[in-house]
Amino acid sequence: MQPMPTDWTRALAVVAHPDDLEYGCAAAIAHWTDGGREFVYLLATRGEAGIDSIDPADCGPLREAEQRASAAVVGVSEVEFLDYRDGVVEYGLGLRRDIAAAIRRHRPELIVTLNHRDTWGGAQGGGYWNTPDHKAVGRAVLDAAGDAGNRWIFPELIEQGLEPWNGVRWVAVAGSATPTHAVDAGPGLERSIKSLLEHKAYIEVLTDQDPEEYVRTFLTGNAEQAAARFGGRPAVVFEVFPR
Repeated sequence: MQPMPTDWTRALAVVAHPDDLEYGCAAAIAHWTDGGREFVYLLATRGEAGIDSIDPADCGPLREAEQRASAAVVGVSEVEFLDYRDGVVEYGLGLRRDIAAAIRRHRPELIVTLNHRDTWGGAQGGGYWNTPDHKAVGRAVLDAAGDAGNRWIFPELIEQGLEPWNGVRWVAVAGSATPTHAVDAGPGLERSIKSLLEHKAYIEVLTDQDPEEYVRTFLTGNAEQAAARFGGRPAVVFEVFPR
């Protein structure tokens, strides 16, 4: 795998739920923000349907607070939510428009999202089935990256003062089974562990393991699995689509 591009300064991460980025690529984000790069998080939902024992009305604010605390650990202070309903996000024009609007507002050169394919397996299938929200948001991100630069798609955004932005150079998909690029996970790994641990309410119902043991094993294992294809260094991997 090739190293991720480094000649950029602004990035926008767009995912479906709180914790998606922490499971997928927080070590890379910590490394990037350490280098002075700007990152904004945009989440389609507040993850309110993610904990069976907590009513969504109570769960949404809880998971939002955990996400903001988690982002702060890796140097991200700006976190936005689109307020789509957790679990029933659908791909469509509304979702594309909302993401395109965010791209025009924040003007990123790099966009990060999560696996948009049907499964967590490779191109030939296999692996666990992906969730509808991940698929819908990931696909919409890939399309909205182009929508953001075309003034004739969603012209109502111009009426709102959001001029087209053609500056997106790459969309990087975390959690892909067919990665093309990687980032050294070492510098940001400890903070990525602390970042995921901020999702305390979610992790406590997800596993019977000690939370830190669970998180450390998961994130370290993923990083070490990529090492064989990245010069022996633990890594965070992405499938990169240039634009």
